[in-house]
Formats: sequence, C-alpha cells, structure tokens
Amino acid sequence: MSLKSFIGGIHPKDQKQYTKDLPIIKIKASDEVVFPLKQHIGAPCQPIVKVKDEIKVGQVIACSDAFVSSPIISSVSGVVKKIEERMDVSGKIQESIVIANDGLYQKVENNNNKQELTYEEKIERIKAAGIVGLGGAGFPTHVKLSVKDPNQVQYYIVNGAECEPYLTSDYRLMLEKTDELIAGIHVLLEMFPKALCYIAIEDNKKKAIHLLKEKCKDEKRIAVKELKTKYPQGGERMLVKVLTGKTLNSKMLPLDVGCIVDNVATEIAINQAVRYNQPLLSKVMTISGDGITPSNIEVPIGTSFK
Repeated sequence: MSLKSFIGGIHPKDQKQYTKDLPIIKIKASDEVVFPLKQHIGAPCQPIVKVKDEIKVGQVIACSDAFVSSPIISSVSGVVKKIEERMDVSGKIQESIVIANDGLYQKVENNNNKQELTYEEKIERIKAAGIVGLGGAGFPTHVKLSVKDPNQVQYYIVNGAECEPYLTSDYRLMLEKTDELIAGIHVLLEMFPKALCYIAIEDNKKKAIHLLKEKCKDEKRIAVKELKTKYPQGGERMLVKVLTGKTLNSKMLPLDVGCIVDNVATEIAINQAVRYNQPLLSKVMTISGDGITPSNIEVPIGTSFK
C-alpha cells in the first residue's frame, strides 16, 4: 500500500540521527528571564505587574482584552526587575517584562480542580493557560478551538509529521509522553463529538508509529496515519488534503472544510490545562548540528538562549 502524500515537495536529508535517540532533558531557567509582550499571532499583551512586584510560577504577568491574544505567564518565581524594550529572538525590539529568578519556583495556588467542564469552560481553561500553537505558528489555541457549532468539526488532525530537518522534539514527545498525548486527544474528542482523530506521522518515525498504533488499537475514533517522509508534509493544508481529500485555497482555514489541526506538543499542553488547570510554562525544543552538543531539551519560557 502506497504511503499518503501530496503532489510536489522535496526530500532533504533529515539529519535527525543527531538527536532522535536522545531523551528530553529538563533544564533550569536562567537567572534573568525575559517575557516579550507579543509571543504569538495576535494582539500584544499589556503588563499587569510593575517593577519590584513579587511573582510566582503560574502567575499571569501580562494580558490583553483582544479575543485573538493569549496571556503571558511567568515560568519562575522572583521579582520584576525591569519593564523595558528588549530584542526578541526574531531580532525585533519590543516591550518585555524582566524577572529576576529567585530559584525557589514558588507556585500560585491552584484551587480550581473542577473536572466536569462544559465546552465553554474547557475553552476558557485553554485560554487562561496561555496556550498557543507549539508547532511554530503561535496562533492562540482557544481561538482555533472556538467554533459556533462543535458538531461541524469532522476531523481533528494531530500533527506529528515533524517534516523539518534536524528537529526531533515532537518525535521524543510522542515516545515519552504518549499517554498524555492520547489523554489530550480525548479532551478534544469530547469537545467535538462528531470528529474523527488522525495522528499524522511521517514514515521515518517507526518507533512512534508502532507505539501509538499499539496504544490506540482499541480506539474507535483515533487512527494513526503513516505519511511519506517529504517536506513540507507537516503543513496544515497538505495534511488536510492528504488525510481527508479536502482542498484548501489560500483564503481558507481548515475549519472551513470541517477540520482542526493541532501540533503534538499543543495537544499535551491542552491536556495539562483542561484536566489539571496547569498553564503552559515550558517548551520542548531540539538543539542540533555539528558545532554543538545535540540535545532535546524542555526549556522554561523566558529563558535566555545564552
């Protein structure tokens, strides 16, 4: 049986051999953490803290009234050192909140352990958790999941293709946080009762394909779809076309044809937010190449690249 794919594309050397067998390592935040006030596709946030304020892990430090936005949440405890312009990772200068990390990681008390949630309450938890698309686009996830009629969603696609050369962070998440990923999928299938879930994985990730197929063998609404390894197989338009046969033009979004596409890491964050009321505080990323020590690392948000 031929593997699913799209017309065109390229197949560069994937270079995943550097990190594909390296487990995710958690690292500590830097002594000074910096939170740019625009970290996503949407309206920038405004500070709700001031210099010298004491901060805890999980505390909202900036937000916006705009619907297409997402709050900024501290990944450390400490004191607000400065609110000033800093250069972000794209080279742009923008207003940022600088926190002196005290290394204690004191957390905001979480007293809301309600488990039976409505669709609207789940959306609110996802929004409050500060979740944006973790595959790269950075679109606020609560906006993507807010639909007029949940029954209109026919397909929920979990993007585990990871077609980019070198990157293996999603691959490691599928291997190491398999149960959390599936639990997150169940959250979304509860929200969209008519949807089928397809977990899309390129065929150079055999271990992940085998593991998820085994875990999902008794699932009636979840199927693992093996895709041909090719760039940009992980683009949402390509995934929608390959998996559902539906075509998106440049002005359409997946929802226009009854589909929602989320990244593997986003799915795990959704599970943490909805089931445990936990905000997004870190990002798993791959550091790779010939000139450094390759690794897959879980990094607290706001940590310096240095």
